[in-house]
Amino acid sequence: MKPSYWTQAIQDLASRDQVMRQLIQRFDDIVLRSRGNAFSTLARSIVGQQISVTAAESVWQKVINAVPDITPDTIHAAEEGLLRACGLSHRKITYLQDLSRHFREGMLDVSTWDALSDEALIAELIQVRGIGRWTAEMFLIFHMLRPDVLPLDDIGLQRAISQHYYDSEPVDKKIMQTLARSWQPWRSVATWYLWRSLDPLPVEY
Repeated sequence: MKPSYWTQAIQDLASRDQVMRQLIQRFDDIVLRSRGNAFSTLARSIVGQQISVTAAESVWQKVINAVPDITPDTIHAAEEGLLRACGLSHRKITYLQDLSRHFREGMLDVSTWDALSDEALIAELIQVRGIGRWTAEMFLIFHMLRPDVLPLDDIGLQRAISQHYYDSEPVDKKIMQTLARSWQPWRSVATWYLWRSLDPLPVEY
């Protein structure tokens, strides 16, 4: 389902920023969409860390074949050997177990998340082993559909901003934050279009 704010966001961005206007016109047939559920989305993000998109998809498919119903209880109960056979390292299995524990013990309560600010939700998510700020920001953008997240550590965003705004000169976080002020409160949407400029096929979590 398209985010309720999408039409307003692209109108605002296009009116303020020439680069945004061009990208929105170029990719006018695709939008950000939320898929799956909170636990499986976070589990999938852990599985995909530090490996290629293709490798991550391969491993994830093996996981869901081995554990068809991905829930905190089924991942908690899965034997390490079964998960290792899917291509998961011991460390990632440990991270998945900790994620399961946080859900099972109520340390992560999905029902409260809509009421939390972006920073409060990020602070909660990074208590899980294997979830850092970047992973939490991806979750806010792709699952929670939060409209104003700016993932400063994202290499793709850094590259796209450098390419489109600074003649491919390197950019630092301060430069990115200054540029992105004009995108507020739609920085997630601007980020998404800049990602599309590098890879027209949307990444989905």
